[in-house]
Order: sequence, then C-alpha cells, then structure tokens
Amino acid sequence: MNGDFDRFVVVTGGPGSGKTTLLNRLGHQGLTSTVEAGRGVIQDQMTIGGSALPWADQALFAELMLSWEMRSYRWAQQRTEVVLFDRAVPDVLGYLRLAGLSVPAHASAAAELFRYHRQVFIAPPWPEIFSQDSERRQDLAEAERTYDAMVEIYTELGYEVIDLPRAEVATRVEFVTDRITSGRAEDTAASR
Repeated sequence: MNGDFDRFVVVTGGPGSGKTTLLNRLGHQGLTSTVEAGRGVIQDQMTIGGSALPWADQALFAELMLSWEMRSYRWAQQRTEVVLFDRAVPDVLGYLRLAGLSVPAHASAAAELFRYHRQVFIAPPWPEIFSQDSERRQDLAEAERTYDAMVEIYTELGYEVIDLPRAEVATRVEFVTDRITSGRAEDTAASR
C-alpha cells in the first residue's frame, strides 16, 4: 500500500505461546501495538450473542478478523512510530486454511495489499506455558498446527519468519527490542 510497512512489525504464533504477554510487556516499555483480532472478535461476539465465533461460524469469524486487521492497519498508518501487530492480515489466511476453508480472493488480495515488515516474529508452541480459557478453546495440538500454518502462509507471502526464544518474557522483550532498534532482524531469520 505504501512505505509504512517497514515500521509495521508482526508478532504471530499459535495460541498459548506467550505472544500477547510479550506485546503487553513491550507496551509497558512504550512501544505501540494493536489488539489481537481473534480475541477481540470473540469477546465482542460473546457480549452481543453473535455467531461469528470459531466454534459457531468459522467463515464469518474470519471475515470479521480480516476487517479488524485492515482497520488496525489503517490505524497504524496514522501513527509515526513502529507499531507491533498482535497477528495481522496473513494470519486470517492461515486460519482459513487451518479450518479447512477456502481462502476467498478478497482475503488473498488483502494479504498482498496490506504489507508488513519483511521479518515476522513467531512464538513457537510452548507446552510449559500453554493454557486454555473461555476464548482460547484450542488444545496444544491445534496450537502446534496453528504455528505450522502461520509459518507456511507468511513464508508463501514472502516474509522471513523469526522464532522467538522459549524464554522468560524479559528475554523475549530484549530479543525483539534489540532487533527493532538495531535493524538486526535480517541477521536472525530462522532457518527453515
């Protein structure tokens, strides 16, 4: 869409891998981030009794996540600093594939138009910290499949995927901030 994508940094991964905890801590350090679409849509739909839920209508859930992610992108374009994305448009494509649904042409078009920094941080499955809650109903096996789907879709779209270390949040914070501030993300791309 424009040159903004260089400052739009994605953090993705399967559920229960510490991604949002990391982003919350980075926020406490003054970095700006978006709200995860999936959790936000689930919370909104549960509040209003809607059916756009992953356990009720996966296609509708994906559509609302796609709209959420595009809106987050537009919001980030109004900012001047680095913006961390708690998932992004490509995650919706990964979700659709994971759910066994076809990816509509408009979703593929969105993934091509709404671009992010070429290095994407991904939280690998981490059984020791994995947990479920009322919004995160996936089991560990599905979290692992989600990780694989995200690696696949981001790679197909031309991004380099960088695994976050399975380490305490302070170490992950340092890992991300070092790469954002020094531009060393290019040197740490995970070998696949």
